Amino acid sequence: MTQKAFKYRFYPTPEQEVLLRRTMGCTRLVYNRALAARTQAWYEHQERVGYIESNSMLTNWKKQEDLQFLNDVSSVPLQQGLRHLQTAFSNFFAGRAKYPNFKKKHDGGNAEFTKAAFRFKDGQIFLAKSSQALAIRWSRQLPLGVEPSTITVKLSPSGRWTVSMLVDVEIERLPESSNQVGVDLGITSLVALSSGEKIANPRGFKAKKAKLRKAQIALSRKQKGSNNRQKARLKVAKVHAEISDARNDFLHKLTTRLVRENQLIAVEDLSVKNMVKNKKLALSMSDASWGELVRQLEYKCDWYGRNFVKIDRWFPSSKRCGNCGHIVDKLPLNIREWNCPNCGTHHDRDINASKNILAAGLAVSVCGANIRPDRLESKRQLRKTSNGNKQKPKS
Repeated sequence: MTQKAFKYRFYPTPEQEVLLRRTMGCTRLVYNRALAARTQAWYEHQERVGYIESNSMLTNWKKQEDLQFLNDVSSVPLQQGLRHLQTAFSNFFAGRAKYPNFKKKHDGGNAEFTKAAFRFKDGQIFLAKSSQALAIRWSRQLPLGVEPSTITVKLSPSGRWTVSMLVDVEIERLPESSNQVGVDLGITSLVALSSGEKIANPRGFKAKKAKLRKAQIALSRKQKGSNNRQKARLKVAKVHAEISDARNDFLHKLTTRLVRENQLIAVEDLSVKNMVKNKKLALSMSDASWGELVRQLEYKCDWYGRNFVKIDRWFPSSKRCGNCGHIVDKLPLNIREWNCPNCGTHHDRDINASKNILAAGLAVSVCGANIRPDRLESKRQLRKTSNGNKQKPKS
């Protein structure tokens, strides 16, 4: 069984919207108060506050006279918010994420309901504290015989209401294929495949750049706190939503096609976080959304029984000749085609890189070789330690 989320649009009644906005506001308040308390406890007393202590704080907050409104909403989203804060701190201490930020009202909001806080009956969702079912636009039906274990209601900055239902389903594996592909990520061509095909980058941000600029200029001219500024802010958020929707739609169609057609998919393990520090290419890299593309390929391969291989980011896929294996010293980004000085083979930079990525991916999948950065990094640290021990102490 695999956990899979199904996301739908829904249109709340005025009463439901008031309740949901109040629930999201209380969830945001509890999250921010708990984050402030944990930060203060560490800076003043060097004490770590966990979920249990935060939950006790929530109980005390509900007893305060000025926070009595916390009792008017379901307690489950409030506790789930504290659990998410605990996860955020766990990721921070493990080095996987930055320090948690405070939630802001203009970012929209979300509330998570577990089985104790909603009812699923006859294909309809009834949330706690509400007697009416959500008016969901069922763009696709849930699998037969399944019920959601968790429901997340979200309000986007553009004013769009969505509900995500997490269910346990049995995903049917795709039939085995003899095709294998190496994927080289780029900017002009979003992906170059080892089969020789190049897929152009749709550049979703560039297509809406003029419209977004016009909306942002109109927003900057509105007086802060006015209703006109709120309307202008919604227009800006809707343009951002159009860009995000177009990008996600393209990436899902592309990754689904690659997973259906190929048994093995090999990609580079790019450090996008460091690459976007290049100010000249940061916007183009972010618009290409390489990280999301790789993430979708990884979980879809896991779903449908495909082999997914990440190649070491230091592997010289572009500089290596796919014919003889010769590695050139330098290959600037402006050189898109080159001839091997050893064997004279003419290469398209991106296609050659994708073929080398596929060859490295096959080596990993067949012989079990590990060329991931973690092993290389440990070797580097070992060399540094050994070299440091050989040095004589200064007199």
